[in-house]
Amino acid sequence: MFEALVTLCLGAAGAGSCREALLPGYAATTETGCRAALAARPPEIARDAAAPARCAPRRASRLAFDEVAPGVFAHRGEIAEPGPDNLGDVSNIAFVIGAAAVAVIDTGGSRAVGEEVYLAVRERSELPIAAVILTHMHPDHVFGAPPLAEAGAEIVGRAGLGRALSDRAGSYGEAFAALIGPAGFLGSRIPAPDREVAEDEAIDLGDRRLELRARPTAHTASDLTATDSATGILFTGDLVFAEHAPALDGSLRGWQAVLAAMRAEAAPLVVPGHGGPVLPWPDGGAALARYLDVLAADTRAALDAGRPLSAAARTIGQGEAANWRLFDLYNARNATVAYTELEWE
Repeated sequence: MFEALVTLCLGAAGAGSCREALLPGYAATTETGCRAALAARPPEIARDAAAPARCAPRRASRLAFDEVAPGVFAHRGEIAEPGPDNLGDVSNIAFVIGAAAVAVIDTGGSRAVGEEVYLAVRERSELPIAAVILTHMHPDHVFGAPPLAEAGAEIVGRAGLGRALSDRAGSYGEAFAALIGPAGFLGSRIPAPDREVAEDEAIDLGDRRLELRARPTAHTASDLTATDSATGILFTGDLVFAEHAPALDGSLRGWQAVLAAMRAEAAPLVVPGHGGPVLPWPDGGAALARYLDVLAADTRAALDAGRPLSAAARTIGQGEAANWRLFDLYNARNATVAYTELEWE
């Protein structure tokens, strides 16, 4: 197979740092076919490129995916902050292959990562990529979606995801460009969902379905889970963390309630948003449940003692510090969100 490529550069035509970008949607069995597709439909992203788009034999993906169950593949993102070395590959990504189509769950933190996801899917299947399911709004899960959409995938998220992403497009783009570096972030943009799920829906992949459920505000206000009907595996996004310190951007009480409800649901394994990339269930949620309980108890104790937020944020949750990587980067913010929420109980 042949794929279309283009060289993207900072500044005018090659004057700055460059990277080679993949252009899904032009794949062909021959180079001539790929070139004909480019001529018939010139890619918008190539308009400001250093050179015309070209075609080359398809290469292997640089991302490792494990087949964790028949037809279910999971990639473990790095337990790290986004940076030039990982290009935003810091969250878990999965895909499910059915008899008729493929669905991808989360996409990484840059277009470059999304291109590698596309190649990883194509190493295993030439079936249509029918859907990209975004489990929530955070940038490390969504910036890789556009190249998969270019391959024909419908982008699916929880109700409200489109507005949340639109409102944060500028800040997310600036933050990730600064963390990853402008060259590595070239071509990245916030996606727009094609479909939003308000309650429960399903995506038919042929011999299996992905059953989608919109969750109440918890980790964020845009949490969506998916369950594979063939294996029972539950894809939780950041409603479940392992190893990586949890990040609270929604409601502490809501997250406790949603996690308790999910732990009562039958699933042999979950693919969390970070860590794993698979965990036994419900035991795989025990560490997060404990952290959230400690966060709530410490916050209520600080409020009862009349400690101001500035002092309380330095102590809330500290008993959990040894249990999570990147703890100092996330816990103080979690404490602030929890304090702000629980002071109105």
